[in-house]
Amino acid sequence: MNDTLPKASLGYFPTPLIELTRLSKTLGGPNIYMKRDDNTGLALGGNKTRKLEYIMGDALAKGADTVITAGAIQSNHCRQTAGAAASLGLECHLVLGGEEPEQPQGNLLLDKVYGCHIHWAGENRKGEDIPALVAQLKAEGKKPYVIPYGGSNELGALAFIEAYKELNAQREALKIDFSHIIFASSSGATHAGLMLGNKILQTHSQIVGINIDKGEMDKVPFNEHIVSLANSTAQLIAADYQFTADDLILNSDYVGDGYGVIGVLEKEAIALTAQNEGILLDPVYTGRAMGGLVDMIRTEQIKATDNVLFWHTGGAPALFAYADDLDIR
Repeated sequence: MNDTLPKASLGYFPTPLIELTRLSKTLGGPNIYMKRDDNTGLALGGNKTRKLEYIMGDALAKGADTVITAGAIQSNHCRQTAGAAASLGLECHLVLGGEEPEQPQGNLLLDKVYGCHIHWAGENRKGEDIPALVAQLKAEGKKPYVIPYGGSNELGALAFIEAYKELNAQREALKIDFSHIIFASSSGATHAGLMLGNKILQTHSQIVGINIDKGEMDKVPFNEHIVSLANSTAQLIAADYQFTADDLILNSDYVGDGYGVIGVLEKEAIALTAQNEGILLDPVYTGRAMGGLVDMIRTEQIKATDNVLFWHTGGAPALFAYADDLDIR
């Protein structure tokens, strides 16, 4: 089980569980709660810290001196990987989609502050160029460890089983049940881990991922990837669960024009949350997921009497890189 797996200490847990009373009132219900994984501490926080504790633990156990991962130019996962590597004394290589901008902003600025080696990959933001880099680093005598896109493998999902247990203890202390747990679903491990946690603890909440990206994972449709990852993680912990497509709730109604393209939905969600609660969302993930939640409330997919949890997965540093798109004057 997970007690036998190596784990690096990187974050501050448990993260707070709070009630968003002003936002709930503004929207006319339901009772909205927020799990503040933007407060995990590492590299300005975010949900990837949980995954990286297990992944970095595995890297160190296998004798790695270098870690490699990939993502978009404003990847929250890459920023937290950079911080984790720095704190553990590991060399860090990031393979980022796009071209190098004249001036780094947001997460990219922090990647550079952490001293990462950055490799620009054009349209390849999901690690397509990593094998060649691994070969190069091995030829230089390094011991590289590849961290999957988004930290989304069985170790990453395992971290979110633990996160669900953490949430459940907080929920029980408050004596509430959540009808829905809403979050940004992008690389799969958060989603798979929450599904497993819900099943293991028999809490019967609807685990609702708001799809962020039109793309695939490893050439597999994203919905199939999540189910497969939930099943392989169940095998890892010797849990007798078998998920099918019928167990997955992945809402793709809010993808809009695609990954990282900011629209009215995201702008309103960021403004509503900031101006009612003083809490910052990011333009790519939590802004889109909160926009989905707001729409689900307004269209009565979620009832005014429900108790809803929004899992804040972090990402606020990206706000600084999207100033033009947010069009705030």
